[in-house]
Amino acid sequence: MTSPTLPAVRPYESYVYAYPHKTAYRPLTGRPALRELWAAEPKDALSLYLHIPFCEVRCGFCNLFTRIGAPDELTTRYLDALDRQATAVRDALGDQEPVRFAAAAFGGGTPTFLTAGELERLCDIAEKRMGADLRAVPLSVETSPSTATADRLAVLADRGTTRISIGVQSFVDAEARAAVRPQHRADVEAALGRIRDARIPVLNIDLIYGIDGQTERSWRTSLDAALAWRPEELYLYPLYVRPLTGLGRLGAAVDPAAEEHAANAWDEQRLRLYRTGRDHLLAHGYEQVSMRMFRRADAPAEGRDDYACQTDGMIGLGCGARSYTASLHYSFDYAVEMREIRGIIDGFTATEDFSRAEVGRYVDADEARRRHLLQSLLQAVGLRTEEYRQRFGTDPREDFPAELDRFAARGWLDGSAGGDLLRLSPEGLAHSDALGPELFSPAVRAAMAAYERK
Repeated sequence: MTSPTLPAVRPYESYVYAYPHKTAYRPLTGRPALRELWAAEPKDALSLYLHIPFCEVRCGFCNLFTRIGAPDELTTRYLDALDRQATAVRDALGDQEPVRFAAAAFGGGTPTFLTAGELERLCDIAEKRMGADLRAVPLSVETSPSTATADRLAVLADRGTTRISIGVQSFVDAEARAAVRPQHRADVEAALGRIRDARIPVLNIDLIYGIDGQTERSWRTSLDAALAWRPEELYLYPLYVRPLTGLGRLGAAVDPAAEEHAANAWDEQRLRLYRTGRDHLLAHGYEQVSMRMFRRADAPAEGRDDYACQTDGMIGLGCGARSYTASLHYSFDYAVEMREIRGIIDGFTATEDFSRAEVGRYVDADEARRRHLLQSLLQAVGLRTEEYRQRFGTDPREDFPAELDRFAARGWLDGSAGGDLLRLSPEGLAHSDALGPELFSPAVRAAMAAYERK
C-alpha cells in the first residue's frame, strides 16, 4: 500500500530493459576508435547480439527500430554491411588476449524475416567473422508466426539455437486486431507446431495484457492456449501506447478532459490482468524471474545469467544494436518514425568504415552503480549487497538511501529478505515499471527529456 506521505505513482511509467536508455544517447565528440574503447576490456566472456531491422508488418504498439519490408535486395546490402562491421569490430578486439563469447542472440525486428539462406549467412558472420561458436553457447533468436517456417527453423536448429522467442501477444483474433497485429490463431498454432518439431530446447511465448476489449476471461484464454504448448518460458508484457506508433497515432484525438480518468482505469485494468496472469502461471508450475518473465520450473538452464544485464562486454552488430563497455554504451542513431528509420538503415548499408563509435553515452561511476542496482533489483532474486560491495567498494543502502527508503515505505521491498539481500516484494515486482525510472539519474532524465522524437 502506498504511504500517505508519498505521492501516488503510476504503475506503468516505463519499461526499463536497458540503462541508460537510447534516448539519452548523443553523437560522440571525436568518434572514439573501437580499438581504444575495447583495449582494456575483459574479452573472455563477451555477449554477441546481431540486429535485423526488418518485419513483414509493424504492430500498432511497436516502437522498436524496424522497418516494414526490404525492397531492392536491401537484406543483401544490409548483410554486406553487417559483414563489414563484424570484420572491423573483430579487428578492434585485437589478438593480444583470447576473445571468447559466452552467449549470442539474434533480434530485431524479426531475424526470421531473412530467408533460410540469409540466416545461414547471418550465422556465418557470427562464427567466421566474430569467432563465436554458436553450437557451444546459448543462442537466442526472435521470430514471428508468419516467418517461423520449417526451412528457417531447420537452419536455426542446425546452427545451434537453444532458445526461440515468438511474439504471439494474443491468441484471440479480435484482440490481435485491436493491437494492430494482423494474425489468426490457426496460423499461430501452426507456427508453434513447427517450432516444437524443430526441437529447439527452449520455447518462449510473448503475450500482452491491457489490449482494448481484453477481459480476465479472454486473458486466461490466451494464457491457457500458450500453456498447452508447455513453453519453457513465457513473457507477459503490459501494453504501452507510445508516440509515433500505430496505436499512438490512433489515440491522438483523445479528449484531454477524459485522459486522466481513462489512464487510471487502464492502469487498474493492466494491474488486474498482470496479477491474474502471474497467479495463473505460478499455479501451473512456473517460477517468476522478473515482472515480465516466467520460466517453467523444470526448464533446462540457459547457461550463464542471460537475463541480468549488470555486466558489460556486450558487442552489438547492426544499426539497431547497442554495445556496452565499462565506460561507454554506444550504437547508431535511434528513431521510431518509419521514414527516419529507412534513412538510418540506408546510411548503415552505405557505410564502409565501422572502426569508430558514432552515437552513445559515457557511463561514470555513479551511473554504473545505478545500472547495477536497477538491473539487479528488477530481477525476482534481487541484489546481493556483498556482490555490489565487491564491485564498487560501497553499500547500495548508503549510495541510494532516499530511493530505497521510498521503495520500502511503499511496500515494494521484501522485509523478510536477509540483511545481505535487497529483493522486491510481490507488490514491488508488480510496480517494476514505476520503480525502475525512479533510479534514473538527473542527467539521464534531462537527456531523455531533451531528446527530439523522430
